[in-house]
Amino acid sequence: MTENTQQQTAPTTELPTQYAPAEVEGPLYERWVERGYFEADAKSEKPPYTIVIPPPNVTGSLHLGHAFEHTLIDALTRRKRMQGFETLWQPGMDHAGIATQNVVERELAKEGKSRHDLGREAFVERVWQWKAESGGQISGQMKRLGDGVAWSRERFTMDEGLSQAVQTIFKKLYDDELIYRAERIINWCPRCLTAISDIEVEYQDDDGELVSIRYGEGDESLVVATTRAETMLGDTAVAVHPDDERYKHLVGKQIKLPLTDRTIPVVADTHVDPEFGTGAVKVTPAHDPNDFEIGQRHNLPNLAVMDERAVITVHGPFQGLDRLEARSAIVAALRAEGRIVAEKRPYVHSVGHCSRCKTTIEPRLSMQWWVKVGPLAQAAGDAVRDGKVKIHPQEMEKRYFDWVDNLHDWCISRQLWWGHRIPVWYGPNGEVVCVGPDEQPPTGEGWHQDTDVLDTWFSSGLWPFSTLGWPERTESLEKFYPNSVLVTGYDILFFWVARMMMFGLYAMDGTPPFHTIALHGMVRDQNGKKMSKSFGNVVNPLDWMDEYGSDAVRFTLANGANPGVDVPIGEDWVKASRNFANKIWNATRFALMNGATVEGPLPDASQMSATDRWILSRLNKTVAEVDAFYDDYQFAKLADALYHFAWDEVFDWYVELSKTTFFAGGEQAKVSGRVLGEVLDVMLRLLHPIVPFVTETLWTTLTGGESLVIADWPVDSGFRDEAAEKEIELVQQVVTEVRRFRSDQGLQPGQKVPARLDVAGTALAPHEAAIRQLLRLQPEGEGFSATASLPVAGATVALDLSGTIDVAAERKRLAKDLAAAEKEKAQANGKLGNEAFLAKAPDNVVDKIRTRLAKADEDIARIEAQLANLPQV
Repeated sequence: MTENTQQQTAPTTELPTQYAPAEVEGPLYERWVERGYFEADAKSEKPPYTIVIPPPNVTGSLHLGHAFEHTLIDALTRRKRMQGFETLWQPGMDHAGIATQNVVERELAKEGKSRHDLGREAFVERVWQWKAESGGQISGQMKRLGDGVAWSRERFTMDEGLSQAVQTIFKKLYDDELIYRAERIINWCPRCLTAISDIEVEYQDDDGELVSIRYGEGDESLVVATTRAETMLGDTAVAVHPDDERYKHLVGKQIKLPLTDRTIPVVADTHVDPEFGTGAVKVTPAHDPNDFEIGQRHNLPNLAVMDERAVITVHGPFQGLDRLEARSAIVAALRAEGRIVAEKRPYVHSVGHCSRCKTTIEPRLSMQWWVKVGPLAQAAGDAVRDGKVKIHPQEMEKRYFDWVDNLHDWCISRQLWWGHRIPVWYGPNGEVVCVGPDEQPPTGEGWHQDTDVLDTWFSSGLWPFSTLGWPERTESLEKFYPNSVLVTGYDILFFWVARMMMFGLYAMDGTPPFHTIALHGMVRDQNGKKMSKSFGNVVNPLDWMDEYGSDAVRFTLANGANPGVDVPIGEDWVKASRNFANKIWNATRFALMNGATVEGPLPDASQMSATDRWILSRLNKTVAEVDAFYDDYQFAKLADALYHFAWDEVFDWYVELSKTTFFAGGEQAKVSGRVLGEVLDVMLRLLHPIVPFVTETLWTTLTGGESLVIADWPVDSGFRDEAAEKEIELVQQVVTEVRRFRSDQGLQPGQKVPARLDVAGTALAPHEAAIRQLLRLQPEGEGFSATASLPVAGATVALDLSGTIDVAAERKRLAKDLAAAEKEKAQANGKLGNEAFLAKAPDNVVDKIRTRLAKADEDIARIEAQLANLPQV
């Protein structure tokens, strides 16, 4: 099934009695890195397999979302490496413009300084200093998790090569008239003092107020409702729907704007919903994106009434007030004039907040740089429609199309100092020059560079090819582009993924950045609730790794990873995964001590027992099953399949069924020892991509091989033995049924019982010794009395319980249970037979009673069977 081409040393059976992850993981990972197992060679003739890491922020630390995503990517790349691919998992970090600048500004504030005290050049130097000293701690945490990334290729979105890529594509887009500068409404953070992208806005329900204000006088008046009364100072119109009969007489007329000496027009616009509120809306083009669009259609002036800190800049009485202070003052002034028609407090509505500092976002008219996304988004949509790129799971395609087919132009400028500075210079006479990476910027009096930097997503959108050396046509770019698959969360499908698609197709001559987009869900707590500091349910994965080992965390995350679906996780599940790792350790250690070996060829099937042939047949089916799940990104299913194969079939059945063979010794024990060695060898290879540390330790001990990281991936040999599988299924039926009977009779698992097995002439005959061993069944002996007889799987198991249980007491107990079950059945039947009850009772109540009836029937059948199997007294 596998062909191990590594140099092998003589295997040893020596393993510590217990698995200690803390002692194993760190040194083992360092050995992998030192030996260069994770590096990728662009000159290799092996087929390429490439995945980029979604670059974590340089300010970040490993959270459960990272651990989840990295586990999936690491599993994919480890498997492909074992399959013989030249595998590149590209690492790196994002410079995280706003987040990083905020961190350093907070440090300066402790010194009583601001960035303006340092000046731009010194401040940027301070950020680089912070990165060198404190940034990038997540790299060490990724190593703790076992990430098999090519560390020698690590990139940073502000390094020299990526900076050249950013300048190159900016210049190319600018020359192709796909980048332009214009005054538009943007998301503005009054605390961070910059435009921010849509993804950096977090919406939450806030308690606000809804105020209805009367504009105009008498018959020529109307009422508008607003949650932001302070913006009325910037109103330049009131809009109504063209077909709204209530206001047709006002369209085109001027009405008085309260608290000001201005009049504003009433305009007709189809954007207005006549059914919502009064059907009239105030129009503030400089402070609302929808109002801006109305203003453009009707040539309305844009009147900004707040500065960058959201302080009112116009109209004497309110000038200098913060927006929230102004809101209260303006409402009070309107109330004094009798202009307030209605007030609703609290009024819960969705409000955008800066994801970095939690400040309420202010829509603001601002001169910014934009990408004209129309043709780029069209190409990104067509690449999926044409099948060049597949989205997995496929049902996510609709969400992707809904986004890229309706993209607005992208604001790419940020009013920060940390980031890629926009490569545009302005001259003294209004000249505008965009400078490429190999061009000299203009010099002389009056020339200056644009002060803004680019949105972080601009540089991270180049990640699949900039990390490989673009714009140079490097060997790495030729070998590893496009990426094989992108593994990322569905939450950034619209932002990072769409940008990579647009830029990759544009920069790489129509070649998309990846063949497949595999989307996963978000990690949630064990109750399915979003993890949040405010909820108190955030988990540090490093704590779990310290307590239970990295393999346990990885297996838990993989075991919950259904494509595109959120992943609940709780500590109890990590404990269970730790127990699984311990089970693998203990069972493998036992097997090594009892003859498991990989030495020599696998015996011919004719030399094997049915148990041997059964486990090899199941092994090959598991290989095929796991391969299919990997190819379909079904991590939860493959983890579940491996768990049940290892624990249930190998450890609980094959090892137990083979104990009598191992204890007896001889040639058959050698055959089974070789089969068990083969099973462990293949099983550990299959498990390795998900739980790399414990499997590496066990496999190298078992085989003497150099490392599982570079071992061959198992291949389904095609061996199947359906007859052996059916034979062992019969054994399992007998053991399971008798165990259930023993439990029902109150026997302890280790309690020995005299028994007669009538298995002669059946497929169970060769397994009698194993069945007796598993069920703690003694030979009949003198004076044997069959007090209970169980027909199962074509055989009969007769048990003598006379010396093991008090039959009279057991009959009394069962009779009491039977009476209770019959009473429950009678009550349920009574209610279900009552037509009046059925007519009034809710469906869920009726369903519960039907469930109770079914359970009572099951209990009665079970108890009666137990009584029938007990001897008479």
